[in-house]
Amino acid sequence: MVRIAIQKSGRLNEDSLNLLKSCGISIDNGKDQLKAAARNFPMEVFYLRNGDIPQYMRDGVVDLAILGENLLVEKGEDLKVIEQLGFSKCRVSIAVPKNIAFQGVQDLEGKRIATSYPNTVNCFLEANQIKADLHIINGSVEIAPNIGLADAICDIVSSGSTLFKNNLKEVVEISRSEAVLVQAPSVSDAAAATIDKLRFRIQSVLRAKQSKYILLNAPNDKIDAISSILPVLKSPTVLPLAQEGWSSLHSVINAGDFWEVIDQLKAAGAEDILVCPIEKMVL
Repeated sequence: MVRIAIQKSGRLNEDSLNLLKSCGISIDNGKDQLKAAARNFPMEVFYLRNGDIPQYMRDGVVDLAILGENLLVEKGEDLKVIEQLGFSKCRVSIAVPKNIAFQGVQDLEGKRIATSYPNTVNCFLEANQIKADLHIINGSVEIAPNIGLADAICDIVSSGSTLFKNNLKEVVEISRSEAVLVQAPSVSDAAAATIDKLRFRIQSVLRAKQSKYILLNAPNDKIDAISSILPVLKSPTVLPLAQEGWSSLHSVINAGDFWEVIDQLKAAGAEDILVCPIEKMVL
């Protein structure tokens, strides 16, 4: 049995549960539960306050956690990241009131900065040789400038809508963050074996999201040139068509390179190109 902690609410909670669902893991999750068991996988899910999870891992309460990289900088630099998950992406940024003319980081000298991420801010200030007063707030820091508590804030930013609603503007990006799978310092042999199985499923799901299945028709004398453009798998599958001198090629391409690859394939003689999403990809 492996025990995994996820954030008890919010976007990271939803994205984490969606990932486990994509891995074929069904979780009995009643409303306001703090712990739930998977029906078809040896796993217990703990719904915990985000900032408390690193200490639960050190204490051996849980074996794994899905956390944001920004939290590891603050409270979990000693914890081992075993998988980049690629979702819940955000940035840690400095924001100031919209009516402030901000020229650069030097404008933060002597200012009051409200934040829930003091380690991140201190490292940034030291790197830029700036002295400022930090006000550490556990909660909604975006209200601090409006009530006169701070001149600026440092917080996580996704879409920027929260800043906009509070009459703030993003002026400096300190770092970027995404969800990661983190392992506790000590896990049992049985838990380690289950973690390996879970990682295999996660990698298959993530690989599928980053890839597209492609089918195309091409003249037989163009197969070698077209095959050289499709490097994702060992080699494309080639099937003869009813029309003599033509074949159908099936392969996988990286989603990020999609349009560039399509242009190259057309130039190489490919026709009737069909692209499909991939649900799982096991290599």
